[in-house]
Amino acid sequence: MNSHTVYLVLDLIGTFAFALSGAVAARQRRLDLFGIAAVSFLVACGGGIIRDVCIGAIPPTGLSNWRYLAVSLLAAAVVIAAYGPVRRMRQPVLFFDAIGLGLFAVSGAQKVLAFSHSAEPAILLGIVSAVGGGVIRDVLLSRVPSILAREIYASAALIGAGVQVGFFYAGWTDWWTPWFATFACVALRLASLRFGWGLPVFGKPRAVNGTDGE
Repeated sequence: MNSHTVYLVLDLIGTFAFALSGAVAARQRRLDLFGIAAVSFLVACGGGIIRDVCIGAIPPTGLSNWRYLAVSLLAAAVVIAAYGPVRRMRQPVLFFDAIGLGLFAVSGAQKVLAFSHSAEPAILLGIVSAVGGGVIRDVLLSRVPSILAREIYASAALIGAGVQVGFFYAGWTDWWTPWFATFACVALRLASLRFGWGLPVFGKPRAVNGTDGE
């Protein structure tokens, strides 16, 4: 399996995982059939579309390649048809979101590198690829985006993209390198949820009336 195929597979698996998270969240908000399908697609492809526009990959793959729409619609259909078993999973949105986060951080960074960009934009746009869809999902469903909460979310994407870029510049392009980078991101994200890890918060808390707390 060549590298192009590996990263296409990563991208499609990430698309499916993110689409599942979007469809589950939309179903929990009791959206209709079209709403679930729309949120599923936007969550799955939103970050990748932003990345492709930034690097000049026009038209974006999420809009020009039918596979991405098909995969997102398949994920929406799975959630609609088997919502009961999916709902019984512990925090299914967070689980699928963590998988998509790792896959998109790695495949996004690698695509930027393939367009002959340097390490910095590769890491930054890898993060955008990973968190963009989740931000769109949370905004559409009137939730506080995960990257604005006191959680290790974008930081986990940073680790995944950074590890992949590091492998690239070290000349390690074996089949296992993207999977290792993805695992590092997903493991950090899930561990932070399991053990309550978070980034430090600075400043005084706000009082209920909007004034600074003592």
